[in-house]
Amino acid sequence: MMEPVNYEMLFMDSFKMLCTHRSAWQVWADFVTVAAISISNVLESDVDIFKAREREAKDCGERLGDNETLTKLFNIIVSALESNPRQDFLGSLYMHLELGSHWKGQFFTPYHVCELMAGLGANDRIEELKNGHWISVNDCACGAGATLLAMANKLREAGINYQERVLFVAQDIDRITGMMCYIQLSLLGCPGYVVIADSLCNPLTGRSPLMPALRPGQEIWCTPMFYTDTWHYRRLIKRITGGPYDGHKE
Repeated sequence: MMEPVNYEMLFMDSFKMLCTHRSAWQVWADFVTVAAISISNVLESDVDIFKAREREAKDCGERLGDNETLTKLFNIIVSALESNPRQDFLGSLYMHLELGSHWKGQFFTPYHVCELMAGLGANDRIEELKNGHWISVNDCACGAGATLLAMANKLREAGINYQERVLFVAQDIDRITGMMCYIQLSLLGCPGYVVIADSLCNPLTGRSPLMPALRPGQEIWCTPMFYTDTWHYRRLIKRITGGPYDGHKE
């Protein structure tokens, strides 16, 4: 019987190779930025946003200077979440590397605690789905996304196809951790988006969770699943009718 792969150790071994001349925080920030942009710009339709992100990814890549290791690190994340979706892989690495000190004591809620919290609310959301076509779930201080990931897993275990019936909405003031959330939601196939901004001073607005309104000082990172025909059709109906759609529950 083969022993399970320790993806965290594999990641750390490769990551440390990039930290010989720069701090772990600087390397982490550049890597997460490149990874997030490599996902987002595949489907980004706004030309200005696309070009700005491409330039940023190029700058980060030049500072990192090792495309082979970057690709390896990204593939490890993909494999880790495929092997075990019930985890906050990037959040755990972030805390293991003690990068929370960059924000003077930033601390992520452990995944097992988020899983417990999600379990307490999952039954109500499942009941809502029985009476409507889709729901949205929101975390206004998402960190790396552990709470939303836990909810996705709870709904999946209950037989809910969250890719078609659940919209995941996240917001965080910290750009790097917000992008960590974006990467993990994207890799787990969660439709939705992450807003980078202070949720108290600059909250998400819009007529519907389907149609977030970009405000000054905000960034919106839409996951690949948000662009599928199912969610595109729902946005189209919302634009035409201007009213609530199909018993949506927030």
